[in-house]
Amino acid sequence: MTNALLVLGSANADLVVEVGRRPTGGETVLGGDTVVLPGGKGANTAVAAARVGASVALIGAVGGDGYGSLLRESLESSGVDTALVKTSARPTGIAYITVTPDGENSIVVSPGANADVSLSDVDDISFDGAQVLTCSLEVPLETVIHAIGVASRAGVRTVLNLSPVAELPAATLKQLTVLIVNEHEAAQLASDWRDLLKLGPTSAIVTLGSRGAAVVARTGVVEVPSIKVDEVVDTTGAGDAFAGALSARLAEGDDIVQAAEYAVKVAALSVTKAGAQPSYPTAAEVY
Repeated sequence: MTNALLVLGSANADLVVEVGRRPTGGETVLGGDTVVLPGGKGANTAVAAARVGASVALIGAVGGDGYGSLLRESLESSGVDTALVKTSARPTGIAYITVTPDGENSIVVSPGANADVSLSDVDDISFDGAQVLTCSLEVPLETVIHAIGVASRAGVRTVLNLSPVAELPAATLKQLTVLIVNEHEAAQLASDWRDLLKLGPTSAIVTLGSRGAAVVARTGVVEVPSIKVDEVVDTTGAGDAFAGALSARLAEGDDIVQAAEYAVKVAALSVTKAGAQPSYPTAAEVY
């Protein structure tokens, strides 16, 4: 198996319900019909990359249930190699998502099978031919740390979408080619974006929602504006769309600014449709 891009991360079934407003503590609100969609940060990232043409494999786990079948079908139909997605005795991970009329979402994740993604799964992988490893944090942290180390020693560029923020060893941060965080996560890590590089990564990207992204490099900060879209329908998975598209372009040889310019377009287009994976554009739809 030779894939230019390897993605390590979660695969979840997204149970999405539209609500007029989010409930406060102890309160019940009525919502719309529940919609079941394929999701999970790892699966989303892999699908977003495959949709824009990357040769990509997902390293992850699902349960032997209907939700697992849904995820495998979505991954494979999008062109993601699932040979490294194992079937766990635990149930497939589930994300419970509420979406308000402005398109914003709140999410609770039950990891399930994602907790079974282990160090041995990484050790079974050949990194020959791989250009980029991209990781997210809905799988065990020790597995992510191990994978970044193995990939770095193999000469593979490493990307980490640090969401949610977790404490990583200094050695792991120094092995990162690109650290991706949003504005809130960046503020937890450093008082100034430029200080993100003091943590150890070669470069960092701060995603700015509808404003685009900021690329932080040794030479300075480059702000990459987003494109305007007519209507925001659902922001679920937009950050994963960015990470996937960015990784796809890095695997193709783009520099980090070029990759970010492409990724902000993919992320912006993704919010114009409902759901995560179903909303991701193909290369032909990116302008």
